[in-house]
Amino acid sequence: MYLTIEETADFLSMPEQQVRKYVVEGRIKSVHDGEQYLINQSQFEHHLKQVEEVKRQIDEWHNTPIPEDIDVKDED
Repeated sequence: MYLTIEETADFLSMPEQQVRKYVVEGRIKSVHDGEQYLINQSQFEHHLKQVEEVKRQIDEWHNTPIPEDIDVKDED
């Protein structure tokens, strides 16, 4: 499925100017049909899956209880 720059910005929750900049720089692959840039939505699927996995790992880390202190004897 192809999206316009505006639709891609909404999909990625990014400003349109940033998406346009990434398209011009080649960081986002696109096709120009003579009037507008069209961006294939599937190129973001892997990235979004990775973001969700990192969010899950962070939540898991936040919910991990802190271990009890180890009783360390002072040798002095």
